[in-house]
Amino acid sequence: MRSNFRVALIAGSIVLSQVFAVTASAAPSAHPERSSLVEDIRFKVEKFQLDNGLTVILHEDHSAPIYSYHQWFRVGPRHEDPRRTGLAHFFEHLMFKGTDKYPGKKWERIIQANGGSNNAFTSRDYTGYYEDMPSGTLELIIDIESDRMRNLNMKQDEIDSEREVVKEERRFRVENSIIGAMYEALFSTVFKVHNYRWPVIGSMTHLNATKREEFKAFYDQFYAPNNSVVVVVGAFDSGDAKKWIKKYYGDYKKSEIPAETSKKEPVQRGQRSVTLRRAVQSPTVMVGFQAPKAGHDDAYAFDLLSNILSNGNSSRLYNRLVYREQRATSISSWAYTAQEAGIFNITSELKPGQDVDRSLMSIYGEVYKLRNGLVSEAELEKAKNQVMTDTVNQLRTVSGKARALAAAEIIYGDYSAVFTDLDKYNKVTREQIQNVAKSYLKPEQRSVIRMLPKE
Repeated sequence: MRSNFRVALIAGSIVLSQVFAVTASAAPSAHPERSSLVEDIRFKVEKFQLDNGLTVILHEDHSAPIYSYHQWFRVGPRHEDPRRTGLAHFFEHLMFKGTDKYPGKKWERIIQANGGSNNAFTSRDYTGYYEDMPSGTLELIIDIESDRMRNLNMKQDEIDSEREVVKEERRFRVENSIIGAMYEALFSTVFKVHNYRWPVIGSMTHLNATKREEFKAFYDQFYAPNNSVVVVVGAFDSGDAKKWIKKYYGDYKKSEIPAETSKKEPVQRGQRSVTLRRAVQSPTVMVGFQAPKAGHDDAYAFDLLSNILSNGNSSRLYNRLVYREQRATSISSWAYTAQEAGIFNITSELKPGQDVDRSLMSIYGEVYKLRNGLVSEAELEKAKNQVMTDTVNQLRTVSGKARALAAAEIIYGDYSAVFTDLDKYNKVTREQIQNVAKSYLKPEQRSVIRMLPKE
């Protein structure tokens, strides 16, 4: 099972960065004799770049009178100063406060009055903003989005009010959340030197300490045309879109993007363990491993391995821990493969009173089987079909297409990965899955997070 937290959270294939409903008949069958699946899902895309570095991707889809407008920036927590974590996510809030031309409340009223919707998300590698709108409003949205790219107000009172909102979000999502607290511990345990180790939402100390001039410097550096990708998908005219994008974005200047500061994570040489205690009735465990980055050949095998382990009631982990041994109420796994490195994680909520170490041994036992034997042809075929179904379902909507194109362009520098990923999944063999398990899922490479009841 792949993680839907990748989008905001994203996996080995950027195309598959969200989990969609599975319908077995919706995707092409994963038959080894098929040489290519690219043409089955390819659609016409136009890409160009303004003189100031803004990358633009357009795809007309007139199947419904709507379009999706995505403006993403190549900035996430890994680009932050370790003394000021949380700025990338903070801007996900500040960007909705608006500009002099389009103040926040006015802008929201415009979106709602036109029957549209909008939102934003932050991953460890990028921040994305989008609107889903009815046709005929594109110039207005281009004007709004281009304006807040460079003209955000950032008034002190708005910063202070949003600071309290973000702090409350941290309390809700991390400090008072079992899974949120464990995720934060997992990333800081698996990553010891890479910038992925610090939390997306930032630390409470840094949220309290960051000053307006620090927000302004961050914005001026990263919210610039040469650090952004704009994607428009849906019912619009490409000629008009290009004309308006040049009109509203064309005069903006490039920014000096600072050099990357992330260090390559060394291979883990010994098991790491963290124990957290909260007022909980039952234990929860996470077992994490270093995993390959997005686009690496091993990432595709990892997604299929995860699917075989935990996707559905017939999966290996569910069958053993939930059904046969009845140790757990739930179990899942996901491969989070970001731009520079990844994590493979298994999470299980155990029944009250269950022996944590025995439950972990059951999990280790299923991982051991992957390292020491081949998965069946039927398991691999099923996993490939489920992955392909997810892809097809995502590419059925204008919003899904836009998200997939933007993510591929940001992570790989090439939107065409949207079309080529299926072939890479289809070519994965049983031997590759075993090799991935042997290479990455060794006992000395695991990090174990335990959430236990207070003593």
